[in-house]
Amino acid sequence: QSMTLQVDKRAASATKTKDGSQKKKEGETIQIITKDLIRNLRIPRHDPLGGAVIIPSAEFQRMATSRVLDKAGKTEEHRSSRPEARLQIYKADLSFKKNQALTELELGAQDRARRLMERANASRMEREDEIKKLNQLIQGAQCQAILDAQIQEKKQLEAEMAEEEKRLDIMMEVERRKALETEEKIDELRKQQRIRGMQQIYDQIEQHREEKKVEDEIKEQERQQIREKQEKMNLEDLEALEKKKVAQKLLQEESMRINAETMRAKEQRMEEERLATMRAMEYIKNKQGQEAEYEAEQNRIRKEKELEIARLLAQQEKAKDHKAEQDELRARRNQEIADREWRRKERELAAKKAQEEAMLREACLEQVHSKMHCLSIEGAQKKAEFARVLKAQQEAIAKQEQEEERQNQKAHRHAQAIRQQMRESELSAIAKRCETFKEADRLIEEARQRRVRLDEIKKKKLEELKATGISEKYVSEVERKAQMYKL
Repeated sequence: QSMTLQVDKRAASATKTKDGSQKKKEGETIQIITKDLIRNLRIPRHDPLGGAVIIPSAEFQRMATSRVLDKAGKTEEHRSSRPEARLQIYKADLSFKKNQALTELELGAQDRARRLMERANASRMEREDEIKKLNQLIQGAQCQAILDAQIQEKKQLEAEMAEEEKRLDIMMEVERRKALETEEKIDELRKQQRIRGMQQIYDQIEQHREEKKVEDEIKEQERQQIREKQEKMNLEDLEALEKKKVAQKLLQEESMRINAETMRAKEQRMEEERLATMRAMEYIKNKQGQEAEYEAEQNRIRKEKELEIARLLAQQEKAKDHKAEQDELRARRNQEIADREWRRKERELAAKKAQEEAMLREACLEQVHSKMHCLSIEGAQKKAEFARVLKAQQEAIAKQEQEEERQNQKAHRHAQAIRQQMRESELSAIAKRCETFKEADRLIEEARQRRVRLDEIKKKKLEELKATGISEKYVSEVERKAQMYKL
């Protein structure tokens, strides 16, 4: 019987991937960066059974029974065991504790998961703006290197072309001198022709100048006539304007005079009405005094009659005969007749009084109406003009007041709307500040983690750029721009 134990040798062997471009080291540690955490994973060696040793059953049995020996027995057993076996057993036990064996299938699954995670993280980070900018800088550096090489090649071609052009220039100079001599002869002929043409043009200009001078004199005369007519028209306009101003002034003075006369007539009419009212009141007062005296006189007569009747009644009471009764009856009839007569006179007096008062009121009203009619006939046109002006002024004032009221209401509504907007803005700003503080904490943490991932990718890409063999100055330029753009 035998037992297999694993010994951790911690040896790394390089193996090629499917495309032969990436290498994997056994026992290496990888770092997985996600949105919310960073993990370090240790990849075990490829062969979990590598370095295993086979221990005989007798030796294994001895190792198992050695745990129950006493201290002296353990010491003796330890002395009798071989040093090589003890060392090998110790290493195997230590390796078994530190590195649990994984099957080849589990190792393959871990490797595939690791590569898939790396590709996903790399794909997500490539979409970041900083990585895009860094890729642009790297591509720009590569393009700049290609462009510099092309420029250098172009300079070399230009130098060769310059030599060729220099040789052609010498040949062309000879041809140019020959053509120049021919051109000079042609220019001389053209010069003579230009001189003759210029002389003809000069003569024509002089002729046009004389004609223009005559036309200018005619136009100046016409302008002078127009100015004189314009001045005359201006004087006529000024005179008409002065006349219009005088007429307007007279009209204004007439309007003021009419207004003054109207006010005086109104005051005079009011004074006459007041005097007529006072006279009517005086007449009524005198009439009332006369009526009071008349009524007092009637009361005195009535009292005297009552006293007389009372005296007669007293006398009649003493006489019980038929004559006394007849006298009493006759006295009563006389009293009734006297009462009827007194009531009739009272009615006539009241009717006469009412008639006189009506006649007085009618006379006063007739007098007032007559005066007003005369005044209205005299100042009908003046009053109509005054009423028209007054109505126009009142309408203008009313319109202005309505416009001011409308503007005030509009300003009030606008001010209320602005105050409402300010209150809403303040409340919204307070709410936004609270949300901003919460969001800021979260963004700061995300930015920190994102910065760590970006720094790692930037370092990796710069190393890949150096590995392409590009010149160091382009790599330095990319690093400088990355720092400048804070990538």
